[in-house]
Amino acid sequence: MVRIWDIETGRLLRSLRGHTHDIRAVVFTPDGQILATGSDDRTIRLWNPKTGEPLKLLFTRYDHNVCSLSLSPDGLMLARGSHNKDIKIWEVTTGTELMTLLGKDPYDHHWSVCVAFSPDGIHLASGSDIGKIKVWEVLPSGEEKIVHNGHWREDEEDTPEARGYFFEDDGGFQKPMDYWIGAMTFTPDGKILITGSRDTTIKFFAMPEVTELRTLKGHGGWVRSLAVSPDGKVLVSASDDHTIKLWDIASGRHFRTLKGHTSYVRSVCFSVDGLRLASASWDRTVKLWEGGLEPTE
Repeated sequence: MVRIWDIETGRLLRSLRGHTHDIRAVVFTPDGQILATGSDDRTIRLWNPKTGEPLKLLFTRYDHNVCSLSLSPDGLMLARGSHNKDIKIWEVTTGTELMTLLGKDPYDHHWSVCVAFSPDGIHLASGSDIGKIKVWEVLPSGEEKIVHNGHWREDEEDTPEARGYFFEDDGGFQKPMDYWIGAMTFTPDGKILITGSRDTTIKFFAMPEVTELRTLKGHGGWVRSLAVSPDGKVLVSASDDHTIKLWDIASGRHFRTLKGHTSYVRSVCFSVDGLRLASASWDRTVKLWEGGLEPTE
């Protein structure tokens, strides 16, 4: 179920039905005219948020669970990350599939689970289930430009074919899953790419070379969502440790922890003016926060 709320009153405006499994990602186009949702039912749905009318259904025959969506800044292209190695990009207005991004290494079958368009719309960053990061040129080439180890830490037991499959016998994951990229975002000026991982850390990378700048530690669980304030000064991170943390981007300093959710916090988002923060959790609540979102001296 997709629910749309009035922020001022907290009133439920409408519920959108159509997906048949968990919904992992929701994004509005910049003009607010289209809402895109991605689900474990392997589909992406486009809706008119004002009327609740379904507009388009995006999927291909070999798609897997959709776990991440990113819109280009102009709102014309929609990229998806999923339980598959390829990244697909659609044209939003027509629902036409524009391109499929595939890496240069034919033996790399790791899932591209997380995607984020750069603020200029020229590049797309993707994160994998083993913690690696790639940067792609979207148009015109769709070419893989950079591969970076990101959160992945290789040791002697690892082989190039190591793959993070779920192990039924002990109910656990193989080691490569430990660095799964849970979230990616850019600063508004596009100079820094920020990633969050299952290894509980957040990393800053200078663009476009993807040079690692710093690692932020503080969460006690998987970092699932990241949001940067519109002025580019504050990073907000949400985690499976039930908390939301605020960081000063310039210094990397942690200056506030928001507690209130009683389960995994899966999503955070700033209002356009940066004065409010919304968070969504497995405790089945969406919370709105305001005040104290600026770094303290």
